[in-house]
Amino acid sequence: MAKDKTPKKKAEEQEIPGMDLDMKYNKNPSIPENTVESKKEMDKTKKELENIKKFITKKFPFTQSISILPPQAIPMFIEEEEVPKETEKYLHLHIIVPEEKLKQIPTIKKEIVTQTDLIQKKLGQKIWIHVKTPVDVWEICLDSKFNLSDAIAMSLPLYDKGFLGALRVASIHKSLVVQKFEKYVVSYVIGGSLTRGEAIPTSDIDVFVIINDTDVKKMPRLELKERLRAMIYDRVVQAEQLAGVKNKLSPQIYLLTDFWESVKDAHPVIFTFIRDGIPLYDRHTFMPWKALLKMGKLKPSPEAIDMFMSMGDNTVKRAKRIMLDIVIQDIFYGVNTPSQALLMLYGLPPPNVKETVKEMKRIFVDKEKMLEKKYIDILEEIAIKYFKGYEHGKIKEVSGKEIDRLLANMEDYLKRLKELRGQIEKRSQEKTIEQIYNDVFELLGTLIKVKAKPKIIEEFEKVFIKSGQFPPQDLRILKDIVKARAEFKKGKLDSHAVNEARKNAGILINDLIEYNQRCELTNSKK
Repeated sequence: MAKDKTPKKKAEEQEIPGMDLDMKYNKNPSIPENTVESKKEMDKTKKELENIKKFITKKFPFTQSISILPPQAIPMFIEEEEVPKETEKYLHLHIIVPEEKLKQIPTIKKEIVTQTDLIQKKLGQKIWIHVKTPVDVWEICLDSKFNLSDAIAMSLPLYDKGFLGALRVASIHKSLVVQKFEKYVVSYVIGGSLTRGEAIPTSDIDVFVIINDTDVKKMPRLELKERLRAMIYDRVVQAEQLAGVKNKLSPQIYLLTDFWESVKDAHPVIFTFIRDGIPLYDRHTFMPWKALLKMGKLKPSPEAIDMFMSMGDNTVKRAKRIMLDIVIQDIFYGVNTPSQALLMLYGLPPPNVKETVKEMKRIFVDKEKMLEKKYIDILEEIAIKYFKGYEHGKIKEVSGKEIDRLLANMEDYLKRLKELRGQIEKRSQEKTIEQIYNDVFELLGTLIKVKAKPKIIEEFEKVFIKSGQFPPQDLRILKDIVKARAEFKKGKLDSHAVNEARKNAGILINDLIEYNQRCELTNSKK
């Protein structure tokens, strides 16, 4: 990669005021350290600052944040706001109020100063009040005075509705990214709810990082973007932990060349980003674009206008295609596949589309009388009219009204199929339990030579179980089969119980068959 020719910043510009996270902002320079007196003074200071916070938030509930500016940043604020030099040793309280309260700031400041006059006497420490709006902070950024905005971001919060914490996490992440990749980062810009003054403690913070890829020679641009993207995202968690807030950063990474192409094509997202974005770091890239847009110098090309105009027609075509896909793919398969499943449950192999309609009618309407014809009409319309009609080129588009009607029919059809499944399973279970019952008693009747079923059970126990010719479990199985059949007749037996009865009946039937075979073998030997 080519050597970065960007002139190095002065030492004081590289040092970000307030970025030393280990610094204890609540130290008062006038109080000696490591003494009992200093601790008492500190506790007293905290108590009085809490009183100031309570007064401000109660009197002016719209206040967005209250914080103490970092001591080493005070000279910059004094110079910026033409504050008297002697205030350098004051405690500087920075208060953010909504932009709509701009005209009330003189009154707000006057009332706060009056309240703090009483507290200053108790503290023996003078306080200077700064009342600003978010727009004032953004103006600092737009003037490229990033050291001042960083100092505000890193000020000690006494009260915050979300603005200060969101700014702090973005500022820390920016510093981590720029420190590591200063050669490639040309702009670090914030947007979204933070710049609109709507940030809350849980807001996602939209940030945009523009990477200079114009001097990349040995590495493909896409590879550069993905490598830097991964490393930039790695620093998100670190920034969130250092900031100590719940806000989540959502970085978007752009290559400078791709970004410029989007600007030339007048992409609406990029134009919105340039219009509303606020730079926390910029190497003379983002701000010129913002100025040009404001001046009306960034204008779309004729090709871009044609492209965006055609998007409307393409959207209509795509919407119609999607609506047709809903009918042909989702609705059709939504009714056809469950229908095939029920035919399989009945004992038939899965048929094709036309056969599905025919077999559903033949089996469940005509033969079994289990399904009403109106449901076959629903299946036939979806499967034959629409699906087959689409295959043969007769159906080329559908209306939203048609989709709504077909969806309603589909919902009704599927509800009825679930009921039909229950009916089929119940009939199948009935056949199963009856088959088991008849098979068992047919074998026992042959063995015992008695027709009355209660008598068969009695004789089976007396002659064969007690004599040890059959194990006791066979008698238990026999009684369970009789009980299962009786329960099923009452509608109380479920599919699990039927399966259990069928499985156990197999054991009894095998024992009966083996006994009969032994008897036949003995007779043949005799």
